[in-house]
Amino acid sequence: MPIAKITNNRNQANLPQDLERYCQYALELGADEARVVEASKIPVKEAVAFKCRVPRCFGYQNCAQCPPHAPKPAEIRQLLKDYSHGLLFVRRVSSKLLKLDRNHKDRKAAFKRILEIVSKLESAAFYDGHYLAVGFSAGSCFSSLCDPKLGCSALKGEKCRFPLKARPSMEAVGMDVYGLIASSGWEIYPYGSDANPEDIPLANLVGLVLIQ
Repeated sequence: MPIAKITNNRNQANLPQDLERYCQYALELGADEARVVEASKIPVKEAVAFKCRVPRCFGYQNCAQCPPHAPKPAEIRQLLKDYSHGLLFVRRVSSKLLKLDRNHKDRKAAFKRILEIVSKLESAAFYDGHYLAVGFSAGSCFSSLCDPKLGCSALKGEKCRFPLKARPSMEAVGMDVYGLIASSGWEIYPYGSDANPEDIPLANLVGLVLIQ
């Protein structure tokens, strides 16, 4: 497909068709469900980002895309005012997968897949003329993409090893993913470190791309 010329009104003129196409593209890339949400209705709460600290998440202070380095909820609420819609998608995985060690290849691959879908959707929107499209993923990109023994290169003042894939998680910036998924009509269950996978039918990995 040819790269679109950027014009002042192109975004609004073609946005409905583009959003529909991105939903289909998300499914082709491996998402189980995808839908368009209004940016103004994406819930952002201080309490969600705070949960990265209490109880402390693995990624906290270890990744440039995780708290306290990730954009703050107040910044995200302001950011959302610049966007009209978001492309929300979910990929369902076995509850047992999330009980695996975070360095287990299958667990890393599942979270890495969300980052890849976000990256491809963001890129597609960019080349369609929605040049301010920006994505958010699931979990810490540090544990999904990097070798923990090497540390986060961005925090060392070096170039990110995966600049086109590394993105903050929705939770890291304060987005209430549980609330958003529930309001979308999709199944979602609370999943904590002491959860018994046998009691939870499924787990969701979620991504979002904001589009003007």
